[in-house]
Amino acid sequence: MVPRAVLVTGCSSGIGRATALALVRAGLPTWATARRPETLVELEEAGCRVLRLDVTDEQSRVDAVRAVEAEHGAVGALVNNAGHGGGAPVEEIPLESVRDVFETNVFGLVRMCQLVLPAMRAARHGTIVNLGSAAGLVTPPTGCPYAMSKYALEALADTLRLEVAPFGVRTVLIEPGAVRTEFMANSERHTPVIDGGPYAAYKASIDKMAERAHRQGGGVATAEDVAKVIVKAITARRPKPRYKVGAPAHMAPTLRRLLGDRGWDAVMRRIVPFPVDQPAS
Repeated sequence: MVPRAVLVTGCSSGIGRATALALVRAGLPTWATARRPETLVELEEAGCRVLRLDVTDEQSRVDAVRAVEAEHGAVGALVNNAGHGGGAPVEEIPLESVRDVFETNVFGLVRMCQLVLPAMRAARHGTIVNLGSAAGLVTPPTGCPYAMSKYALEALADTLRLEVAPFGVRTVLIEPGAVRTEFMANSERHTPVIDGGPYAAYKASIDKMAERAHRQGGGVATAEDVAKVIVKAITARRPKPRYKVGAPAHMAPTLRRLLGDRGWDAVMRRIVPFPVDQPAS
């Protein structure tokens, strides 16, 4: 099941870059994209075609899809990887930060699906791979708005799969747990800086937990691990609707379901304690 062309978004680093490299090394015609094409030199040297694509800009989205379709007739597989994180307590997060995350992680992704689907339907063949997250299965504290955007992709996966299957189009949702990439550092640029306040100590506790988990590396996947799964999904005759990547992505949702709300909250309070002497305001 080799697609005529694969279009990958968000290839400047991390999972997107690793996926583009894995796809072109597997012999698939690969179009790697990013908001800044100058970050794609390595991918171009490896054999990828490169394009500028900002998934939040309509003209950029249209131009990228048309470029691939002009050469191949249709996008054979779309990998919706572009996205960014960012989070804070719900009380403190500016609404513009919520809108910014959803503009990239949800609205831009949905629009890319809309743009490639007409030609895929005409060809009676195609695959759409969306990058979700274990954060869309189990929400950590201060997960707003990133986890909210990934929960939205869970719903999208179920509705889109049923809608396009009769036209020969397959859809896949990738659900990685913690991944060792530049994502955490990039996310900090989208996290509002709020000094002090009632959640300051709690946020510090969460940051320490995240840093410790990444430093210890237990169950943390690499971008290459995720890329292998994406290549497998694209080339499989019958890909699974969902692929979890990494131990946390498998274990945390199961534990969450078994414990129920109160049990899960008790576990989270032990992992990330909220200081009892924290002021109310």
